[in-house]
Amino acid sequence: MRKEPVIRWSIRLASPPEAVYRFLATAEGRSRFWAESAEEEDGILLFRFSNGQTLRSRILEEAPPHRFAINYFGGSRATFELASDGAGGTDLTLTETDVPEEEWQDNRAGWVSVLLALKAAVDFGVDLRNHDPQRTWERGYVDV
Repeated sequence: MRKEPVIRWSIRLASPPEAVYRFLATAEGRSRFWAESAEEEDGILLFRFSNGQTLRSRILEEAPPHRFAINYFGGSRATFELASDGAGGTDLTLTETDVPEEEWQDNRAGWVSVLLALKAAVDFGVDLRNHDPQRTWERGYVDV
C-alpha cells in the first residue's frame, strides 16, 4: 500500500519563535537536540549522528524566525514553519515532502523523536538523547 509522500507534525513550544529558530538554524542549536553535530558551510549542513551516520543537507530556505527548510534523507524537503501562539510560545509545523516510500515509515516516526527532543532542549534545557552509538534507532532505541 503506497502511503502519502508527505509527513506533517505540529508541536507547541513554550519558547518564542526567535529562540526556536536559533535551535534549527545554528550549529550550536542543532547539536543540542538533533545530531551530535550539524555544522554549516556554504549553505550545506553536515549532520553527524550518534550511530555514525552522516547526512549532507542543503539549506533550501531561511526566513527568520518563521521558516527554515532543508533537504533531508532520500532527497525529501523538510520545512519548519514557526508562528507565535499568542501567549509567548511557538506553534511549529514540520512538513516533509517528496518522502521516498521506503523512507516514509522511519521518517514519520523519527520526526516525533526530533520534535520532542527539540521541545525538551529549547523549553527545558534538557537533552533527551543517549549519545550511545550502541543504542541506536536501528537497534530499537528511540532516545538517540
